[in-house]
Amino acid sequence: MGIKRKTFDCVAMKRRGAEKVQRTTRGMTREAELAFWSRGTAELLIEQKALRQKNKRPRSTSRIPRIP
Repeated sequence: MGIKRKTFDCVAMKRRGAEKVQRTTRGMTREAELAFWSRGTAELLIEQKALRQKNKRPRSTSRIPRIP
């Protein structure tokens, strides 16, 4: 079995993300930074909801009926 080549570096990605956040929030007041994170959270929740709606599977009609 050969050696696998690493095609994705998770740690490097995490560090790039942290650097981007640091550059973006540098010089912000506490209130501005809290607003930044609140906006990001709201956008994430909207995106997650849309993905859940998109990935909903229709219920199967061949399910065994429940006995009341």
